[in-house]
Amino acid sequence: MKTLALLPLAILAFAAPALAASPVKAVKTEKGEVAAAPTGMTLYTYKKDEKGTSNCYDKCATNWPPFTADGAAKPEGAYSLVTRKDGTKQWAKDGMPLYFWIKDTKEGEATGDGVGGVWDVVKP
Repeated sequence: MKTLALLPLAILAFAAPALAASPVKAVKTEKGEVAAAPTGMTLYTYKKDEKGTSNCYDKCATNWPPFTADGAAKPEGAYSLVTRKDGTKQWAKDGMPLYFWIKDTKEGEATGDGVGGVWDVVKP
């Protein structure tokens, strides 16, 4: 009898990871399919960052807001979390921190690709 009572819990334990929301989704842009936040906004990497470390602060972070994660966020596949100087968590792909471009205003825009020769769209 106890085994039957625990069965729903066991099923839920295996299904829970599948129910967790992915930190990104793919969207179509003029640059092809790119990675985007659940809101649909395109994500970028910064060539001056290092794996696991963000180097975009102050004015840089004003123009390129970091893709921050809430306290319950968990790494998933190629997507991990890095800790910023202020202690907030930021999503990263393959260790490279992810950002938005302030001039992208709607899903499907990828106008930040190539800006300054140091910003690249993220491919899913």
